[in-house]
Amino acid sequence: LDGVGAAAPMERGPEPGPEPGPELGPQPGTPSCSTQSHPPTAKDDFQFILCERCQQESPNLKLLTCLHTLCLDCLSENKPIGQCPVCRTTIPEASGIPNVDNVLFINLQARLSVFKKIRDSEGPSCSRCRGEEAAVWCSECEEFLCTKCFGDHQWFFKKRSHEARRLEELRAESAHQFLEDTRKPSNIFCSRPGHADQGLISSIYCEKCKAALCCSCALLDSQHAPFCDIRSETRRRQEELSSMSQELKGKRSGFEATYAALEAEAARLEEAQREMRELIRQRVEQLVRLVRREEEELLGLVEARQEQGRRELARELQSVAGVLRRMEASGRLVEKMSLYATEQEVMDMQPFIKGSLEELKKLQPPPAGDRAQPGDLAECRARLQAL
Repeated sequence: LDGVGAAAPMERGPEPGPEPGPELGPQPGTPSCSTQSHPPTAKDDFQFILCERCQQESPNLKLLTCLHTLCLDCLSENKPIGQCPVCRTTIPEASGIPNVDNVLFINLQARLSVFKKIRDSEGPSCSRCRGEEAAVWCSECEEFLCTKCFGDHQWFFKKRSHEARRLEELRAESAHQFLEDTRKPSNIFCSRPGHADQGLISSIYCEKCKAALCCSCALLDSQHAPFCDIRSETRRRQEELSSMSQELKGKRSGFEATYAALEAEAARLEEAQREMRELIRQRVEQLVRLVRREEEELLGLVEARQEQGRRELARELQSVAGVLRRMEASGRLVEKMSLYATEQEVMDMQPFIKGSLEELKKLQPPPAGDRAQPGDLAECRARLQAL
């Protein structure tokens, strides 16, 4: 992600003369440069698309059921196998490698790498002739083009409306603006086997099958019904994720209060142990060398009384901390889905994320009465009195 960040707009030099044909710049009917203002982008703005363990870019990012994202390398080296290394949530797959790719983060990495090339001081070369410096980026073809190749491109695609923009304009944008401008509606292909390979684009969603269909499937197969527009379905799924995320934010306060109470109880347990150790030392120091052995026995007794409570509190703290990390990861992922996900990414990832959010909603903070209590020190006090 080095180099991905806001910078002062570059001075524009003389523009190369266009080849005869369509005018160089945004095509009619295509969105122009986003006018939304963003604060200067720091490197940390897009740390969320990296592996949450090694903090590195990877084309193999996996989404766990706890909604943490890790690369394949970290999951392969993960010990113990079957647990998320961030929050220790169980990984259902026996191999410890989830089946779901985080296509949102993978695609964002690819789009940011394009932006990095645009902002590079040397500038990208033409993707077609490989010799000339690129002057235009076509978001439809995902290619950098020099002035001459852009003229050929416009002639070849004259019946289509490809959005092409000058690199000078793109360099003046922030990474946020570039990602928003390149988040365009994507084609969703028919879910029937073989139809996706034929390029049959779907605009219909079957609510019964919960799948995207092309017009042929919807018309010829009477078993599919009722229908709705695929765009409406993607919006509904996005809104459903946002609603579930808001509900989890309401439950978060309960887990935070439990975590704070557990921390306070652990501190009280440590303080009780510290006070008893000090009292033991003060009393034993008054005795002769013959009772030093008694001092060690008393210290061991205190440790034995407190160890069980400390272990139980540590387990509860780890469990609640894991739930909080999962909630944080879910909120962050849903937020980034709303900001940057294409419709294809929503369709691919929403059912999996929804299942994880429903699992989170079922969790409840452990009741206060079940927590471990400090060990009984009455026996220790009695032996001290006897000394």
